[in-house]
Amino acid sequence: MARSGPKERRPAMRGKPGGRGPGARGQGSRAEAVRNPATPAPRSLGFGRSPRPPAPAFLSLLLCLAAIPAMAQQPAVFHANVNLVHVVATVRNQAGNLVGALRKEDFDVFDNGVRQDLAVFERQTDQPVSIVLMIDTSGSTGKDLKYETDSASRFLRALFSEGSARDAVALYGVNADVTQLRGFTHDYLSLEQRFRYLVPEGATALFDAILLGSRSLEKREGRKVIIIVTDGDDTYSKTTSHQALEAAQLADATIYPVVVVPITNDAGRNIGGEHVLTFMAEGTGGRTFLPTLGAELDSAFSAIVTELRTQYMLGFYPHGAPPTSDRFHKLEVRVKSPELRVSARNGYYGEVEAAAGPSDARSSVSSETTRKAPDKTRKQ
Repeated sequence: MARSGPKERRPAMRGKPGGRGPGARGQGSRAEAVRNPATPAPRSLGFGRSPRPPAPAFLSLLLCLAAIPAMAQQPAVFHANVNLVHVVATVRNQAGNLVGALRKEDFDVFDNGVRQDLAVFERQTDQPVSIVLMIDTSGSTGKDLKYETDSASRFLRALFSEGSARDAVALYGVNADVTQLRGFTHDYLSLEQRFRYLVPEGATALFDAILLGSRSLEKREGRKVIIIVTDGDDTYSKTTSHQALEAAQLADATIYPVVVVPITNDAGRNIGGEHVLTFMAEGTGGRTFLPTLGAELDSAFSAIVTELRTQYMLGFYPHGAPPTSDRFHKLEVRVKSPELRVSARNGYYGEVEAAAGPSDARSSVSSETTRKAPDKTRKQ
């Protein structure tokens, strides 16, 4: 899908949004089919003539055959294959201020209604953060683009000056094409220089961008964030909003839409587009900002930085939830105090296999799936 541009742009981003870039699932089948010349060729197991086996090997075969009845009497054992599920949570008081001093026992996490035991708890987590920063460069953003990139530049400076050396940002331009201008890096200057390649033109493919950005985050370690600076209007995507949301949830990414509002009156604004982005933010544990240009936009970026530094990292191994035909597991994170409210993603995708054999056999949960989420949003 990517346009031609600077050398740093990844050619793998080109093509239809349904395609896969580097690290995407489903790649490499052709390469895997080619045998390494250094690997010995497999021995034939055909029915051709062969020499009679020596006596020791023949005796071993008889011993194995004699052991089969004893093995058949033992019950089958089904091993669990359960992945750790990570949940990033943000807690605020009634005044909207961030709360960063809670303890592990202050949280309850429910997977499909079943309470889970927390195996991971980190307060004000120092886990590295990988951010996909997307700038809407469609024709409708022309007069505002310079102000948006100026604020984004200040955001990057604050992020890198206060955060971990392992934090990294990738920069994307979004119009009818989704263009990766810079891959993940901690180099502020290299990102700031790429802003000059942002040219306002054409339509907007926001959902395509969220899909591709999510896929680029899948293999990253630590926390994963997508920040979208836009006027809120998707006019060109082949990807639907629920497909984009599914991709973000599969990548464990949190979405922060920053919808620049040059018009404060609802008339003349794309309210529907704002509602879809808000739904996606809430589904991933993020939140939506509706600033005007200038100081309000700077404040929105500053609030994101502060929130990233005051998050809790929770983790659990799923157990006890009854198997269902829906691979989307509903998550609920609660805090003990009724005066506090928590923001966290509302679910995750897990491959659920029906238990076979003994009734106490466990099911397998994996983050890899291609099942679509229920379509609770409509494409704009």
